[in-house]
Amino acid sequence: VQLQASGGGLVQAGGSLRLSCTVSGGKFIDYAMGWFRQAPGKAREFVAGINWAGTTYYADFVKGRFTISRDNAKNMVFLQMNNLKPGDTAIYYCAADDHGLGARALVDQDYWGQGTQVTVSS
Repeated sequence: VQLQASGGGLVQAGGSLRLSCTVSGGKFIDYAMGWFRQAPGKAREFVAGINWAGTTYYADFVKGRFTISRDNAKNMVFLQMNNLKPGDTAIYYCAADDHGLGARALVDQDYWGQGTQVTVSS
């Protein structure tokens, strides 16, 4: 199973970005998908997730600003990020949990993408 994240970039505070993650191999429809991020000098943390049934869940610090979605026909998951803040600057990773129910812990993710850089300027 391979995950390819894209869509990162440089944006001003208050701006928006849409991240995409394409999954190849495996059975995407069974996976719970998640987005995580890692800022310089900090631990990787959970951002948002969506389980096999389409139920979504978010870290408190992104509620109301970020939206996760999936397209099972295209084997893709998306993260729409609005009202970005400098504190959102990080490398964003997509991950897949093949148990499908949805998990926030890093150790519960079975597959990881390579990450895409998001930089928010003030």
